[in-house]
Amino acid sequence: MSTPVIQIKQLVRTFNTTDAVNGLDLTVQPGRCYGLFGRNGAGKTTTIKCLLDLLKPTGGKVELFGMNPAKHEVATRSRLAYVPDQLGFYPWMSALDHFQHLASFRKLWNLQLQTDLLDQFHLDPNQNINSMSKGQKMQVALIGALCPEPELLILDEPTSGLDPLIRREFIRTVIGAYQDADPENRTVFVSTHLITEFEGLIDEFTIMDQGRGLVTMQTDEARAQYKRVVAVFRETQEAPDLPGIMDCQIEGREMELWVEGGETHIRNWAEQLGCESLETHAMTLEEIFLTIVKQKEKQHAATAH
Repeated sequence: MSTPVIQIKQLVRTFNTTDAVNGLDLTVQPGRCYGLFGRNGAGKTTTIKCLLDLLKPTGGKVELFGMNPAKHEVATRSRLAYVPDQLGFYPWMSALDHFQHLASFRKLWNLQLQTDLLDQFHLDPNQNINSMSKGQKMQVALIGALCPEPELLILDEPTSGLDPLIRREFIRTVIGAYQDADPENRTVFVSTHLITEFEGLIDEFTIMDQGRGLVTMQTDEARAQYKRVVAVFRETQEAPDLPGIMDCQIEGREMELWVEGGETHIRNWAEQLGCESLETHAMTLEEIFLTIVKQKEKQHAATAH
């Protein structure tokens, strides 16, 4: 097994008496597109800042390329690019000034890619960044992260300032193309709550909530494990008390069941009741995320009482 690009073990980061991250474990292998999913405030940004030594962990261990980023800052930072959720630029710089400034710190800078992406996003390289919209600033930051062709691309809510059309174009064509150029060695680690937009790219993911990792899964494994079953009956039915049902919604004669771990027993139950139609669908990553978080909330509420 190759050295993980990212290794996080029992990470804890406390602010005063609040645990922003509490016992998080995850491992990212080279060539993966890895998603860190969670609602706002789940601890995603704190995790990334600990990983980049922008915050000191309260406990646990983080590694980049098998190295401690606090002890090997230059060796780790030179192999990655990072786009934070809160952008900052020198206010007097144009986009071109910004790229030249970044390139001065890099061994490699792909000028052709810079030109192509500026054209693709219809950005004027001579425009002062301060006069750009939030979305345009995000595009400048993303171009600046891609041009050094890093081994690891760390993106924290990278599409939050982009309009829906540009979001989709950026994710599908730009991030996809970055990885496709060297699929064995280029790794993407993306933190987002806009899960739908990364549906076709994510290989593996961890779901965070309230500072903890709820589940880590391969995407293909998750799609095989979680199903949405839609049954239509001759008359209204009560929700079944069967194993594996994570959620149930009833509208008239139609019942929608969100199921973990196989649906054969639910199929048998529905057929015994003489259902008129029965369809099974793989869940999207966003549906899986919502289902898992909702189930954890129910479990927490039940133990609280």
